[in-house]
Formats: sequence, C-alpha cells, structure tokens
Amino acid sequence: MSPAPSTLLSRTSSGFSVVELLTVLLVIGVLAAISVPYFFSYTKLYRSDDQSLLVIDAMQEASQRALSRRSTVRFEVDLTANSLNLIDEDPTGPDQLFKSMPLLAPELVRIDAPPPAVAPPNPPNYATAVFANDNIGHERDGVSVTGNRVWAARFRSDGSVVGANGVPLNSSLFIWSPRPDDVNAPNSIGEIRALTMFAGSGAVRYWRYDGTEFKPY
Repeated sequence: MSPAPSTLLSRTSSGFSVVELLTVLLVIGVLAAISVPYFFSYTKLYRSDDQSLLVIDAMQEASQRALSRRSTVRFEVDLTANSLNLIDEDPTGPDQLFKSMPLLAPELVRIDAPPPAVAPPNPPNYATAVFANDNIGHERDGVSVTGNRVWAARFRSDGSVVGANGVPLNSSLFIWSPRPDDVNAPNSIGEIRALTMFAGSGAVRYWRYDGTEFKPY
C-alpha cells in the first residue's frame, strides 16, 4: 500500500510544515513586541549610570597615568565639546590632549549642575563642581583649543588632586537625566547620581539619590 501524499499540514522529511513555521514566527513576534519597549525603557533608565561609570573610568585613567609617568594629568568635563578630556600637562610647552571621550547629549543626561533642591552627598559634603571658561587650553592634533567651558581636576604624581590654582580639590559632580519638556527638572528621582572626589588621594565615590538623600553604591 503506497503512503499517503504529503500535505501542507504534515511534516515532511525535509523540514517543518508551514503551520509550524508560522507558529514559530508568531511566537517570535510576540516576544519582540514585549521585549523591545522594555529594552528602550531599561536603556533610558540607566543613562545616568552609564555616564557616571564613563566619568569614573576616565578619572581613574588620569590618576593611573599621573602615577605611572610621574607627571600631572588634567581631567576635564568639557561642556562646549560635550566630552571628557585627558590632557598631559607639559611645563615646557603646550599641554597635549591624548584622549577624548564623547558624553551623551545634554538633553539626555546633564552633568553641569545639580537638579533643583538636591544637595551634595553629606558626608562628605564636598562643594559642587564649578564650570568656567578654560584659560589654560591645550593642543589637539596641533591645533590650540582655549575658552571652552570646563570643569578641570589636575591629578598629580603623588596621587593628590588640585584645581587650576593648585589648591586641593574636593568636589561633587551631579549626573542626571532631565525631563523632555523641562531640562531643569529631573526626569526621575531614581535616575539622579553623584560622584565625590577626595583631593588627598583622588578617590572617587559613587552615589544614588533615593528622593531624600544620597546613598553610596
């Protein structure tokens, strides 16, 4: 007796039926519809964390380079270029930029000022970082760059950190996502972060705001 002919509803020796393939595609579509919005919400929620970790990594790199090369390395948050800059200070000539890392757009994450009514972590209650026009400047690919609005920390060969005037620099940096309709208001209390830097050793601490005060990570 000869076997019954195959149909679209039966599995053949060469693969799966059309119904089975359509079922798999349907499941994939449902999973994508569920997961894609979650992925974008997750990415948005952790923008301030991503930016904070980038700043911490750059500070640590500046500190390690200063220690290993027995020199002074300047770390800058450059609002004009929207970047983090690492600069070798040269006592005999122009300071040289050796690394620049882009920041997220300021409408996505702010780093230039604290959110309204949010005080620095206390303790240690370090002063908020102050941005000013850069009168020292540096060279980038042979081109002089001055006048950008920056906050700078100078990591020295003994592990300490000072400002442009050579005074020990204890500072607090705020990193947070603003609302789409109001850049001066935080998008969410849970997205506010802070970094504190101790001048004596360059140690950086990472903080999360809980709506009342900052708690260390």
